[in-house]
Amino acid sequence: MPTVHFRGREIECDRGDVLRDVLRAAGESPHNGHSSWFNCRGGGSCGTCAVEVRGPVTYRTKKERRRLRFPPHDPDSGLRLACQTVVLGDLWVEKYPGFWGQHVGDDESDDAEAEDERDARGTTN
Repeated sequence: MPTVHFRGREIECDRGDVLRDVLRAAGESPHNGHSSWFNCRGGGSCGTCAVEVRGPVTYRTKKERRRLRFPPHDPDSGLRLACQTVVLGDLWVEKYPGFWGQHVGDDESDDAEAEDERDARGTTN
């Protein structure tokens, strides 16, 4: 039985489970801030559940590759969409700051979060 390591927790799941479903069933979220309300609910089109995954998972789906090529994501960031990622073994999962979780390598800061929240609302100040 695989274990998903996320935000200091160890979450057991079945091999073949979708990562987003595993996190949500454990009371965790692959989303930041308001993206927990404004997302595609696992359809692979919004990109808000982007996470870094270390461990055995399936290859990127066509839908996932397409979404991660579109800004604000960078296809070379190594991120995965939790809603399109199937667990094959023990995983270590990291959620980065930003509305879409796209601030890979950035320190978690209130400024980045505030900027992304303004972007999501379509405001500039």
